[in-house]
Amino acid sequence: MIVVHHLNNSRSQRVLWLLEELGVPYEVKRYERDAKTMLAPPELKAVHPLGKSPVITDGDTVIAETGAIIEYLVGVYGGGKLIPAPGTPERLRYTYWLHYAEGSAMTPLLLKLVFSALPNRAPGLMKPIVRAIAAKAQAGFVDPQLKTHIDYWEAELSRSPWFAGPAFTAADIAMSFPLEAGAERAGAASRPHVKAFLEKIHARPAYQRALERGGPYAYA
Repeated sequence: MIVVHHLNNSRSQRVLWLLEELGVPYEVKRYERDAKTMLAPPELKAVHPLGKSPVITDGDTVIAETGAIIEYLVGVYGGGKLIPAPGTPERLRYTYWLHYAEGSAMTPLLLKLVFSALPNRAPGLMKPIVRAIAAKAQAGFVDPQLKTHIDYWEAELSRSPWFAGPAFTAADIAMSFPLEAGAERAGAASRPHVKAFLEKIHARPAYQRALERGGPYAYA
């Protein structure tokens, strides 16, 4: 039995969704973030040395990192589902978007989250200074980078309904988190094709079942 070590408000939500799409049985072991630090609890380090989510166990096998988990589950349990045929242009696009989602896309989104939270975490007398520094960093670097990425998503989704081509694949599951976070943190849902993508994934029964299993979720 696959066990998903599921941290609330984390990227492990996509793993639940993938398993629902594949129709693979799994168990959910829940972990809660520290309410003050928002960090994962130390218990996760008993599963993987980094103590982060997502991570799954499949018997004695432990797999961490979203991309690696997706490749493992699709390869071992997919039976050809949710992945384009080898040697096709769609397969190359699939591979690209699968890795882009946790590579290039997440860096500015994480910086946006960090700089937005910094003023609230600063000591009282330091708040105005920290707020000014954070605002300058966002306006001068983070926000322009996010706009570049959102422009890119919009352009790619105007070419095809899904990131790898005409068919829904696991690359779309990987890309869901950047688009969801981009919608919350940078107004990405104002773009018509990004908005349409989000509406389509939200309507998928497997997406809804994963939310039921994983619990409430916040991207902000």
